[in-house]
Amino acid sequence: MTARSALRRYLLVCFLTWLPLGLMMSSQVLLMTERGLGLPEIGLTVTVFSVVTASLELPTGGLADVIGRRMVLAASAAFLTAGLALMSVATTLWAFLAVGVLKGVARALSSGPSTSWYVDTLHRIEGRDADLKPGLARGGAMESAALCVGVLAGGVLPTVVPPGLMFPLAAPSLVAAVAAALLLAVVLVALPEPPRERLSPAGVLRGVPATIAGGLRLAAGGALLRRLMLAAVCSGVMLTAVELLTPGRLAELAGSAEEGSFAYAVVAALGFAGSAAGSALAPRAARLAGSSARGAIAGAVVCGLSVATLAATSGLGGAAGLVSAAAAYVVLFAGLAVTSVLSLELTHNAVTAAERTTLTSISSLSLQSGGVAANLTLGALAAQAGLAAAWTVAAAVTLVSALLFVRLPVLTGSSPAPAPQVRSGSD
Repeated sequence: MTARSALRRYLLVCFLTWLPLGLMMSSQVLLMTERGLGLPEIGLTVTVFSVVTASLELPTGGLADVIGRRMVLAASAAFLTAGLALMSVATTLWAFLAVGVLKGVARALSSGPSTSWYVDTLHRIEGRDADLKPGLARGGAMESAALCVGVLAGGVLPTVVPPGLMFPLAAPSLVAAVAAALLLAVVLVALPEPPRERLSPAGVLRGVPATIAGGLRLAAGGALLRRLMLAAVCSGVMLTAVELLTPGRLAELAGSAEEGSFAYAVVAALGFAGSAAGSALAPRAARLAGSSARGAIAGAVVCGLSVATLAATSGLGGAAGLVSAAAAYVVLFAGLAVTSVLSLELTHNAVTAAERTTLTSISSLSLQSGGVAANLTLGALAAQAGLAAAWTVAAAVTLVSALLFVRLPVLTGSSPAPAPQVRSGSD
C-alpha cells in the first residue's frame, strides 16, 4: 500500500463515518416529537446516548489498541446501522432509548480508530518522521464536508419522500442506516492491518485495562499531553456554549421557533463548511506561523475572537443580527478546526501505536468534560445575565487556552520507536 492509497481509504472512511450523523441531525428531534415523545423524554434519550458514549470512551479506545482498529471500526458501523434502522421505525420511548444505547456504543467505538489506522499506516510506509498534517487536515475537512452535505440532505429528504411510501421524517434515519452499512463494508474491505497476536477473551480482558492505565499515566505524566488535554477541555466549554445558546438566539432573530430551526440548519451547515475550510488550511497555518504549536495558537485566538463577536453583537436584531451571527459562526469553526487538526498532529506525534487510540479517547473525554462544565454553568449564567455574559466567559476561556500552546514542551511522554509487530491470524 502507498501513502496515497492509505490517504484515499482514510478520507472515504472519514466521510462515511460522519455522513449518517449529518443526515439524521436535522430530523431526529422532530421525529421523536411526531411519534409522541415529550421534551423530557427526548432529553432522556439524549442523556442515555451521552452517558453510554462517555462510559465506553476509554474501554473502546483501549480495545482498539489491543485487538486492532479495523474490527473496532467495523463493530461501530454495525451498531450504528442497527441504531439508525431502529430509529426509522421506533414509536415508543423504550425503542428510542434502545436507539440511544446503540448510537452511544457506536460513537464510543468510532472515537479514534480510523485516524490511528492512518497514522500507523503512514508511519509504516514513511517512518516516524512522516508529516501527518496534510492527511489529518484533509480527513478533518472530509468529516466536516460529510456533516454539511448530510445536514442539508437530511433537511430536504422529508419534503421529497411521498407520505404514502413511508413516514417522511423517518427517511433521513433510514438513508443514514444505508450509509452506515456501506461504511461497514468499506472498513472490512479497505482497511488492512499488520498481523497481530491472536488473543483469548481473557487476554483481551487483561490487555484493555492495562492499556487504559498506561494511556492515563501517559496523559497525566507528560507535560505536552497534559496541556493538549486541557486545551480539549477549553474547546468543550466553548463548543457547548455556542451550540447551547445559538438556536435560541436565532429563533429570537427569525421571529418563531420554526423559522429559527431553519435558520439554525443553514447556519450549522455554514459552520461545517467553515470547519472544512479550516481543516484544509491547517497545514498552511502551521507553515506561516512557523510551527504546529504557533498555528494552534492562531486558531484559538481566531476562535476566541469569534465568540467575543457573538457576545458583542448579541444585542443586534433582524437581518444584521442574523448575518453577524452566521459570519461569526463560520469563522469560529474555521479557527477551531485549525487548532483541532494541529492538536491532533501533536498528540499522535507524542505517542506510539500501543496507546494511540486510548489517548484519542482521553482527549474526547476531556472535550466532553468541558461540555458538561459549560452545561452546568453557562446556561444558568445566560438565563440570569444574558447571552453576552455567557459568550464572554466562553470567549475568555478560549483565548486563555491559546496560552497552553506557548512554549509547548518537547515530546516526553512516549518512546519515538514504533510498537513492535507481532504475528497473528486474527486479521
